[in-house]
Amino acid sequence: MSDIQAAEQNALDLLDDLIARARAAGADAADAVMFDSMALSASCRLGAPEDVERAESHDLGLRVFVGKRQAFVSSTDSASVTLDELVGRALDMARLAPEDPHCGLADSARLATTLADLDLFDPTEPDAEALMARAQTAEAAARAVEGVINSEGGGASWGRSSVALATSGGYAGAYTTSAHGVSCAVVAGGTDGMERDYDHASSRHLCDLDDAAQIGRSAGERAVRRAGPRKVKCCQVPVVFEPRAAGSLLRHFAGAINGQAVARGTSFLKDSMGEQLFADGIAIVDDPHRPRGLRSKPVDGEGVANRRFDLVADGRLNTWMLDSASASQLGLTSTGHASRGTASPPSPATTNLYMAAGAVSPEALIADIEAGLYVTELIGFGVNAVTGDYSRGATGFWIERGEITYPVSELTVAGNLKQMFRQITPADDLTFRYATDAPTLRVDGMTVAGT
Repeated sequence: MSDIQAAEQNALDLLDDLIARARAAGADAADAVMFDSMALSASCRLGAPEDVERAESHDLGLRVFVGKRQAFVSSTDSASVTLDELVGRALDMARLAPEDPHCGLADSARLATTLADLDLFDPTEPDAEALMARAQTAEAAARAVEGVINSEGGGASWGRSSVALATSGGYAGAYTTSAHGVSCAVVAGGTDGMERDYDHASSRHLCDLDDAAQIGRSAGERAVRRAGPRKVKCCQVPVVFEPRAAGSLLRHFAGAINGQAVARGTSFLKDSMGEQLFADGIAIVDDPHRPRGLRSKPVDGEGVANRRFDLVADGRLNTWMLDSASASQLGLTSTGHASRGTASPPSPATTNLYMAAGAVSPEALIADIEAGLYVTELIGFGVNAVTGDYSRGATGFWIERGEITYPVSELTVAGNLKQMFRQITPADDLTFRYATDAPTLRVDGMTVAGT
C-alpha cells in the first residue's frame, strides 16, 4: 500500500469512528468528510524572488440528523476527546434546529460502489527552487516582449489534496488529486496610458502544464496588444467572446440551472425544462470523469455515483443540476452534482463544464461583421439571476469589416441571457484549459455602451 493509500484509509477509519460515535450518542443518521491539503507557491517580480509560501490544512466536518433536523460542526483537530466534543455539539445544535422536510442522506440505491480511476494524482512534488525558476522563466519571457514596461510578477504553484467521505447510509470512499500552475501579469504602454494583461495555466500532472515561457510571452503580447485603447459610441452590434471570456456565459447558465435556485424560484430558467434555449446543434456538457480534468472527481459530495450529463443537447435543456436536497424539493432524484465543505450542507455545482465546438473557424465567425466588439476581458458581475438581465464591463478590440482592429476599453455590454443564449454561435476552437471551457462565441444583437 502506498503512502497516499495508507493516508486515505486512515482518514476513512477516523470518519467511520466519528459516525459510530454520533450514532451511539443519539443521531438517527450522520455523514462525515475530511479534507487534507498541502500547497507550495513561489512568486517573483522584476526577476527577483518575492514570496515563497507553504500551507497545510486538515479539516474535518460532521453532519448529524435527528429526525428531520440537521446540524454541522467542523474542526481541525481529530484527537479522540475532540471528536466526542464535536459529536456533542452537533447533536445539541440539531435538536434546536428547525425541521427541514428535505434534509437527509442520499438515497442508498444511488451511492457509488466503485470509484473510477481518473488519473488525478501526479506524485511529482516540485521544491521551492523549481517553482521559483518556473515563475522567473514566465516573467522573463513576458518582459522580453517589446512594449512591456513593467511587471506585476510571475508565479508558480503546486498542491495536493485528499478528500474522504463516509456516511451512515453505507458509503465510504477517498481520492487524492494534485495541481500544478504557472501565471504571469505584466503592464504595457507609455505616456499615453498603460494596460495590464495576464495569462495562466493549470494541470493535474506536471507533464501537461503549458510551458512557462509560452505563458509569459502570451501575457506580454496580450498586454501590448491592449495598449492605446480607443472609445466607441453606444451601439447595437454582434459581440464575439474569446474563449477565456466565453466561459463566463456558461457559468451564468450553470447558475440558472442549479437545483437550489430552481427550487427557490430565483432562476430566470426555472420554467424552461425541455425548452429550446440555444440554436439547433448546440451542446453543453458537464463531465466529472474526464481523465486528468481540472474539476474531475469520481463521486459527488454525498457519495452519489456521478457521470457525464448532456445538460443541453441540440439546443434543448435536458436537466437541472441537483443534489439530494434540491432533488427532494423538486420531486426528482439527485444528478450527482453535490459539492460540499466541512461546515455547510452540500449544494449543486459543476465539474468539467464545456460547450461543444461549432463548425466554423473564429475567422469565419467574424468575417461578415461590419462593426462589432471582440471581448477579451469582462469586469464586474452585473447579472440579475432572477430576470437574466446582463450588464458587464468589457475590454477588447473593435471589429471592422470582418477584421479585429484596434483595442477598446471602458465599455459595457448588455442584453438578456435568455435572449443571448438563443443568439449564440460557437466556433470550432474549443480547447480544454480551464474548469469551464467554451470555444469563441458570437452573440448577435447586444448593446455596447461606450462614450
